[in-house]
Amino acid sequence: MTTIDFVKGHGTQNDFVLVPDPEGRLDLTPRDVTYLADRRAGIGGDGVIRVAPLSAAPDDVREQCPDAKWFMDYRNSDGSVAEMCGNGTRVFARYLVEQGLETSDTFAIATRAGRKEITVVADGFATDLGPWRLARETEANERGMDSVVQVHGAPDPLPALSLDLGNPHTVVALPPQIDLSALDLHTAPKVDPTPEHGTNVEFVRAIEHAHISMRVHERGVGETRSCGTGAAAAALATWWWGGRPADQLDWIVDVPGGRLGVHIAADKVALSGPAELVASGTVKLPD
Repeated sequence: MTTIDFVKGHGTQNDFVLVPDPEGRLDLTPRDVTYLADRRAGIGGDGVIRVAPLSAAPDDVREQCPDAKWFMDYRNSDGSVAEMCGNGTRVFARYLVEQGLETSDTFAIATRAGRKEITVVADGFATDLGPWRLARETEANERGMDSVVQVHGAPDPLPALSLDLGNPHTVVALPPQIDLSALDLHTAPKVDPTPEHGTNVEFVRAIEHAHISMRVHERGVGETRSCGTGAAAAALATWWWGGRPADQLDWIVDVPGGRLGVHIAADKVALSGPAELVASGTVKLPD
C-alpha cells in the first residue's frame, strides 16, 4: 500500500480531504478519491483536493494562471474531476497560509475554472470567483426561467434559472407553500432539460433584504452542508429575479453549515467566509 499525508478541513461544514503533493508527482485515481472521501472506510469528505505546484496543472490551466504558485486539483467524492469548489478554495488557502506557502494578504491560485484570487479577511478568506453568466440567457430573459426541477417534497416541477460560475448551477426560488426543510435531497433532483455535464441544484428561501437561506444537492456528491459557488449562484439568481437592484450587491447566504457572504460587482462575483483545518495525519491507499 502507498502511504500519503492528508489534512482534513472544512468551510461552513463543506468538508474536504487535502492531499499535499508539493513535488506534483502523485496521481490520485478515482478509486483513491472515493476511498479518501468515504465517511466509514476512509477519512471522509465532500471532496478531495490535491495541493500541487502549478507545474503539475494541465497546460490550459497553466496558461490561464501564470502568476499562481499552486494548483487546486479538485475531485468530487465520487471520484469525478470537477472544475473547482468555492468553499474548497478557502480551505485550500487556509492550508497554504498555515504552511507558509503563501505569505501575502492577496494571492492567486490555479483551478480548472481558471485563476482565482484569494484575499485574507477578518472572518477567513474571500475568493474572487470571477465572471458569471446565465447559461441560457435568451430563454431566461424571455421567460424569467430556463428549466424546471422536480424534487421530493414538492408536488409539482418548479421553475429554475441556470448559471455558469465556472461550474454549473440550477437555482430554484421556493414558493411560500413549500418549506425548505421539507425537501428530500437524498436523491438528485431531476432537471429538465438535463444539463450535459450535470449540475448543482440550489433551493432558495428569501429571508429579508439581500438575505437568503438555501440547501443544495451537489453534482457527484449529494446534499452537502454548504456550497460556496452554490451560495453565489443562489444570491445572483435572487438578485437577477429581483431586477438586479444596485443597492443589493452584498448578500448574506445562510446554509446548514453556517453563513457565507456574496458580493456582486459588474460581471464578477466574490465569496467570503471561514475555513478551518481540523486534523492531519497519514493514510494508506488501497492497492
